[in-house]
Amino acid sequence: MEIGVDFAQLPWSMGDNVMKSMRVAVMILLAFLGVGAVVGAVPMILWPFKTQWNLLPVSVLQYSPFHSFLIPGIILLVSNGLLALWVLWLVIARKTSFELWTALQGCVLLGWLVVECWMIRAVGGAHYFYGAIAIALIVLGFAMRVSHVHPERDLA
Repeated sequence: MEIGVDFAQLPWSMGDNVMKSMRVAVMILLAFLGVGAVVGAVPMILWPFKTQWNLLPVSVLQYSPFHSFLIPGIILLVSNGLLALWVLWLVIARKTSFELWTALQGCVLLGWLVVECWMIRAVGGAHYFYGAIAIALIVLGFAMRVSHVHPERDLA
């Protein structure tokens, strides 16, 4: 007896409309994440000791290894800004393994959130919101992957 889940045998159907809806949802989430991360990272990089909008004082970094927002800004820009926009391009162009890249971006975002909360020793509403986005990207990425493993459920 084999233990595990065979997604091909699940009773629910992932028809074309559902798969297209998931792909559109992923594109919206990635665009929101990518643009938001770029917009958030640029002031951190340009004004590393004082953000342009004065949202966070540098003192929030007191328990982190950073003394300014420069390195966190660069990491945010690359990991959740540029990567998300690149994955968005993969999804739009339906490049090979775009589903796995989508799930990976969700994992990167979740990792960013965990490390950020640990370093600043605080959790806010935005962390829960972006955590939900991360989980959605992971789940949708793997759900779309299941569709591509089983061609009868392809996005067409």
